[in-house]
Amino acid sequence: MKSIIIYYSHSGNTAKVAEILAEHIRQNGSGELIKLESINEPKAFFTQAVQAFKRAKTKIKPIKIDLSEYALICLGTPVWAFAPAPAMNKYLEECKGMQGKDIILFVTYGSGLGVRRCLNIMEKEVRNKGAKKIFRFSIQESKVDKQSLASEVIKDALKNESNLYQHVYG
Repeated sequence: MKSIIIYYSHSGNTAKVAEILAEHIRQNGSGELIKLESINEPKAFFTQAVQAFKRAKTKIKPIKIDLSEYALICLGTPVWAFAPAPAMNKYLEECKGMQGKDIILFVTYGSGLGVRRCLNIMEKEVRNKGAKKIFRFSIQESKVDKQSLASEVIKDALKNESNLYQHVYG
């Protein structure tokens, strides 16, 4: 199964989760990792959070990928002020090829406030692009560095969706 994981990571937490998810996916196929890179992101976190809350979009380096070539599309972002990071907002606006696809949405977070809202925002965007099935999970930043713990969270999330579990683990 050909899969892709597209993520934005500012501090490295979401990148770690994306890499662990890729390891799971690669057990039964291919899992390509693509990091979104912001071109004009403000340096101050407070400003970033305000932009995220307002659902602002930032310029990102172009990604020339036809998502229709993938059976599974995974999208990850940190939760900033109850919302996806501006780079993910921009990617969700621009991407094409999700019609009829299975999607995994994942977020990393600090306090836990805003996780549901952030995932709901992302889910609405991918549903509007024709996604077939949408699966979601979240991992707290304090668990990201404990690879076995993060791996278990991912595995449990996939097990709860038995069709997706079969997709990933064969």
